[in-house]
Amino acid sequence: METLGIFKDIETAGRGVESLIKAGFAEAGITSLTSVPYPDGVLVKTDGRTWFRWVALAGGIIGAVAGFLLAAGTAWVYPVQTGDKPIVTFYPTGIVTFELAMLFAMIGTMAGMFLEMKLPPWGKRPYDPAISEGYIGISVSVMSQDQSSRAEEIMKKSGALRIIAEDGMTKDEG
Repeated sequence: METLGIFKDIETAGRGVESLIKAGFAEAGITSLTSVPYPDGVLVKTDGRTWFRWVALAGGIIGAVAGFLLAAGTAWVYPVQTGDKPIVTFYPTGIVTFELAMLFAMIGTMAGMFLEMKLPPWGKRPYDPAISEGYIGISVSVMSQDQSSRAEEIMKKSGALRIIAEDGMTKDEG
């Protein structure tokens, strides 16, 4: 379950995050949703570990192996003897290897990007269109209805304009 609080500016959102952490909510369960890319640690600290570059590297290596096997394997299976030249030559094999390595690296980069952004979303998450207009959303993962109501209360005291629960219910600040 998640509870989303909509804040007007960075100061009130920061106050809300600090209040949630002081109240005992895990910092790993608090995320920020903004239309402006703030540096890590301004609102919420992330763990910093990413699989993005490793997925791209794996794609490049798989592409290089596939390109080499395609070019060299084709020349080896269907040998065309031209004079005293080798069956598998360096430059044509290298060009095909490079091209497929780059193609698979780009595909790996795109796959890593989607994995890193957790797209497509597999579950329904609370969202408010005001986030794209410049407001800041602070989302808290909660385990029970009691924790959800406690998080709502803390965010309201910190200056949240409205609270959106995972079930889609909006609670405006009076």
